Amino acid sequence: MSKITNTSKDIAFAILIGGKSTRFGSDKGLYEYQGNPLISYLLNTLSKGIYDIFLIAHTTEQVQNYIDNIDITKVIAFILDDQDLISDSKLNVPLLGLYSAYKELNKLGYKQTLTLSCDTPLIKYDVIKFIIEQSKGVDCCIPRWNNGYIEPLLAIYPTKSAYYRSKEKLLRKEFQLTSFADSKWKIKYLSIENSIKPLDKDLVSFININTQEDLKKLKAN
Repeated sequence: MSKITNTSKDIAFAILIGGKSTRFGSDKGLYEYQGNPLISYLLNTLSKGIYDIFLIAHTTEQVQNYIDNIDITKVIAFILDDQDLISDSKLNVPLLGLYSAYKELNKLGYKQTLTLSCDTPLIKYDVIKFIIEQSKGVDCCIPRWNNGYIEPLLAIYPTKSAYYRSKEKLLRKEFQLTSFADSKWKIKYLSIENSIKPLDKDLVSFININTQEDLKKLKAN
């Protein structure tokens, strides 16, 4: 079955794949787990919906590696990190990926962007649907733990405003994502323990694979 295109352009999915993976030792998204690259599990989940999926890469070499190793029919396009604001060519931070994604997706007319990272392979689609549903009528929708910690890379942002916000943050060299959301936006925080856990009882949607040791978390689930 061919992919259904989200012609309304209400929401795009943007997956950051350009991280250094320093602690992991290799490109996390392409690490083969039980016969498939880690990112394939995420793509299989996200492609259950009608929303366009974009992969945000750091280099053309990385793009080619993904083309060679994943089912690219699940992806609309790759977006390369945009270096136009960066004097340091070696800078590789998630904020750069966000800026690059929002800049291009704004041009393409997407109103909101669900931003994710390639290192969360166990995300449940029921959680994705819930976040999308809760984003209606607000600018930004972010899962938040009861201790106040937020999940900025499983959140919906207003594409145009987030483009200008990420541009401003890059120019100021303020790379911390936990302070990315603009207080001027209408933000809805979703309690992970109270609102999301009923949809994902073990909260596997928030398991990040940062080191080889973290792969044990996948086996446990």
